[in-house]
Amino acid sequence: MTTLIRIGNSQGIRIPKAVIEQARLEDKQLEFKIIDDGLLIQPVKKNREGWKEQFDKSLKSQESSEADQEWLNAPLVDEEDREW
Repeated sequence: MTTLIRIGNSQGIRIPKAVIEQARLEDKQLEFKIIDDGLLIQPVKKNREGWKEQFDKSLKSQESSEADQEWLNAPLVDEEDREW
């Protein structure tokens, strides 16, 4: 448990080292979200973090056409395999 402390004109909290380690927050930028019961502190997600899950969720919520499936099922090709 912790309490708010004065830091200049603001207030802050001290997070115990064990909590920081357990939550894997060392050396990370943090974002704050206000939720119903208080404040959620979490690391800032990089743009690409979670993209696959979001993409899969989006696909499940929409019907895909035959053309979409063709693109999604196409094999990946390395740059070396391309002829210029």
